[in-house]
Amino acid sequence: MDVFPDFDGLPGIGDLKTIIGAVLTIILIVAVLMIIVSAIIWAIATSTGNTSVASKARTGVLVALGAAILAGAGVAWINWLIQLGEQL
Repeated sequence: MDVFPDFDGLPGIGDLKTIIGAVLTIILIVAVLMIIVSAIIWAIATSTGNTSVASKARTGVLVALGAAILAGAGVAWINWLIQLGEQL
């Protein structure tokens, strides 16, 4: 007896995969741009001696880095779950 998930049984599953991939790609692009912008602001604020802005820019770099890591891990996790479901 073979029991396996029928991905074609749900209408729109292909569209869902496309939407998830597009959203995670947009998140990665925005996170990388925010890392670049925050790093530039951090460098300028540090060179001018503005410690308040430098601290906020450093926080921006770390938050954007965390978002990029989570989005990248999300792509890998979704792909792993899809492959796992196809093997069952």
